[in-house]
Amino acid sequence: TGGEFPLLDRLRAEGATDYLALLCRFGETALVGDMDGVYASFAGGRPGGFTEVEVDIIERLVTCLASALKGEAMTRVAGSLVATYLGRDAGRRVLSGHIERGAAETIRAAIWYSDLRGFTRIADTAPPDQTLALLNDYADCAVSAIHAHGGQVLKFIGDGILAIFALAGDDGACTRALDAAGEAHALVAGLNDRRISARQPITELYLSLHVGDVLYGNIGSRDRLDFTVVGPAVNEAARICAMCRGLDRAVVVSAAFADACGPARDRLVSLGRYALRGVRRPQELFTPEQAVDGG
Repeated sequence: TGGEFPLLDRLRAEGATDYLALLCRFGETALVGDMDGVYASFAGGRPGGFTEVEVDIIERLVTCLASALKGEAMTRVAGSLVATYLGRDAGRRVLSGHIERGAAETIRAAIWYSDLRGFTRIADTAPPDQTLALLNDYADCAVSAIHAHGGQVLKFIGDGILAIFALAGDDGACTRALDAAGEAHALVAGLNDRRISARQPITELYLSLHVGDVLYGNIGSRDRLDFTVVGPAVNEAARICAMCRGLDRAVVVSAAFADACGPARDRLVSLGRYALRGVRRPQELFTPEQAVDGG
């Protein structure tokens, strides 16, 4: 009788005389994400349908096909996982075998360091589920802007984000970082409007941009490695970000970053010279001319 399985009805109308459906499961210990096996189906139009020999051959071929598809799926899943958890370039390096502890290279980069204004107070007063949602909402704004302008996020540090825009052979990296900062704050403004309408707590993004040489590679113990950047320039970026509150500015950038901006240097105005904790000499700091006040 027809009607119960439309596919079979269609195949029958096209002249099919037999239909074979097979499921080859991977097993619980060999799952690939949500993929637990391979489904395959075959139709034939010969009178009498498939022979037992043909069914046996098809079953063996499907087993081989499932193994090949599983390998391909694992490669895609691994690529997605390392890109999601390590960043695009770091993930690519790890997948290509750069997993030796202490294997690092010195690169010159524009460094992005951001955190959220008043996050400790929010976390102390808001329910945990609201706090997690808030972190995710504001991280979406920052990460979307960083990726849109060619940067890569290396680490989430509580409510903070560490990212880089590599300068090697790219004279526009600092301009892109500056554009990403502007886009992130525009996204935060829109997010705050939506959260206010929903009567949810809001905050702002405090952000610093700096330029310097950093060690980029594997750092950690024998059992646990992190692919990240370290060095005095990273520490200085964190110190500059801490100045946002006192200077009442949402974005503060270093003199080194300003000097590396090329024509975009005209978009920055000086805030004066300031002593940074842990840094020997006072540093001149800048902010974008159209920067949002820190409030």
